[in-house]
Amino acid sequence: MPRSHYDAVIAGAGHNGLVAAAYLARAGRRVLVLERLGHVGGLAVSARAFPGVDARLSRYSYLVSLLPTKIVKELGLGLDLRRRRFSSYTPVGGTGLLVDTADEGRTAASFAAVTGGRADLDAWTRFYGMVGEVARRVAPTLLEPLRDRTALRAVVGDDEAWRDLFERPVGETVAERFADDTVRGVVLTDALIGTFADPSADLLANRCFLYHVVGDGTGDWNVPVGGMGAVTAELAEAARRGGAEIRTDAEVLGIDPGTGEVAFRDDGGAEHTVTGGRVLANVPPAVLARLLGEEPEVPEGAQLKINMVLSRLPRLKDPAVDPAEAFSGTFHINEGRDQLAAAYAQAAAGRIPDLPPAEVYCHSLTDPSILGPSLREAGAYTMTLFGLHMPARLFRDPRTGAEAAREAVRRTLASVDAVLAEPIEDCLLRAPSGEPCLEAKTPVDLEREAGLPGGHIFHRDLSWPYAEPGDHGPWGVETPYERLLLCGAGARRGGGVSGIPGHNAAMAVLKPS
Repeated sequence: MPRSHYDAVIAGAGHNGLVAAAYLARAGRRVLVLERLGHVGGLAVSARAFPGVDARLSRYSYLVSLLPTKIVKELGLGLDLRRRRFSSYTPVGGTGLLVDTADEGRTAASFAAVTGGRADLDAWTRFYGMVGEVARRVAPTLLEPLRDRTALRAVVGDDEAWRDLFERPVGETVAERFADDTVRGVVLTDALIGTFADPSADLLANRCFLYHVVGDGTGDWNVPVGGMGAVTAELAEAARRGGAEIRTDAEVLGIDPGTGEVAFRDDGGAEHTVTGGRVLANVPPAVLARLLGEEPEVPEGAQLKINMVLSRLPRLKDPAVDPAEAFSGTFHINEGRDQLAAAYAQAAAGRIPDLPPAEVYCHSLTDPSILGPSLREAGAYTMTLFGLHMPARLFRDPRTGAEAAREAVRRTLASVDAVLAEPIEDCLLRAPSGEPCLEAKTPVDLEREAGLPGGHIFHRDLSWPYAEPGDHGPWGVETPYERLLLCGAGARRGGGVSGIPGHNAAMAVLKPS
């Protein structure tokens, strides 16, 4: 059989691969996307997770921040990304810290109730004013050729901000600027989502923090109407509209970076080979190493994801806050600075934390469309929980891993119950089978079910958004092989649902230096 040749062959139809495919196809290139699964979207998908329950959950990735408006406009994506009015709520005893982006007075009163004054509110205003300015300045550079460290520092243009966000551990900065443990913890969670690190000592936490606050120049974490699957469905349609060919149930078996040959197996078991002028790897670095015949370095994820459907919202201990307000933003659970530190120490010692820190939010409060009509009428809600400091090592042992996962879920739900006025399990919707609508995913589950090495949601440790020694080219996606480009979260300036590596891989093809 003659081998087909494409200008670009893209391994993986996750969001970054689809962004690259759309840009390249629109520029007139012949593009083939190969996807192992039977659907596009990677981890940015919507699914009916519970049989007989008409709720489309964003099963893995669940909010959008880093997707630049520039990409949305240039690709003509028909997306509705809704900003959440309530940034966060953190229960503290019988009250709580509510950050209401539309009511400064209410936020100030909440700070006073929790901290006893306004010193930390003033510090919060100053800190996030500084962070916001860094975001506005740095975000546009993510879609441009890499600057070096000195040049990016000039872009930031603020020595204090550079020192506090780039040069010293963010935990030190937070400890110096804020006095209240709860407030410190709220700030630090952005440095820990998907990252197992000690923010008082490890600059990896700084890099995680930057990617969580810089998105699109605002740092907002927006709700995609229709769920995460709506985002990748639009990207796939943009790619097809441009002429890209997308093949699902096509597992890539190997890549020859010298010739551009890509071998894959279709759903019937037949093997094929195509060639690409460029091959774009929209797969984790550990997977790419295997496809190249190299020894992979497997990273380690550190989160517990629990998806739920509720029959009603749980009651709060705080009578001054409506649960619909508290749960529409990020609801922090036992994430004070000292609680985060204790959980990290226990997990680093190989133990499931006694009081797991976590955060939840209810997608359907902002976007009821993900629920079927009968669920909406019955007052049901979705709830997503993201648990911190749950490294894959806790669940690796084949003899004890399943029990460890059950214990992690049990302790996490107990942690949730500790800050509510009633057990969360009393609020779970029951499927027609009688089973509660709750599914949990450890890093090992993500590795097994989604092909994510180590269950690491960023594919590997996040990198700084500037050039460093050892980089192979100006866009941060180049490899030692001229034909092979990175096209996913493993690229420099990779991260969550961003499209940035996909855009930059396309630019490396279309605008080579």
